[in-house]
Amino acid sequence: MKRLIAIVSMLLLSGCVLFAPSKADIARKSAGAETKQQLQAALGGPDEVTRLGPIEQWVYKASDGQVVFVILGEHVTLQVNNDLLKSDP
Repeated sequence: MKRLIAIVSMLLLSGCVLFAPSKADIARKSAGAETKQQLQAALGGPDEVTRLGPIEQWVYKASDGQVVFVILGEHVTLQVNNDLLKSDP
């Protein structure tokens, strides 16, 4: 019984990643979002936020990686997914 509870607990905790949208889903949902408010309305709150002066980096975790939005003031200026950061051999 304890083993079953442990397995169910692990599945529930890992479920956040299993049921997370893909990077393509995030990109599709955020298409056209030009402000922080529009981005948050489309995707909800980010999983991580980093701030440096007027620049913010919003990270949304996906089932197949993450998508990063760079925001300057109130405006979304850049969207990057981690595929763009990989170099081809």
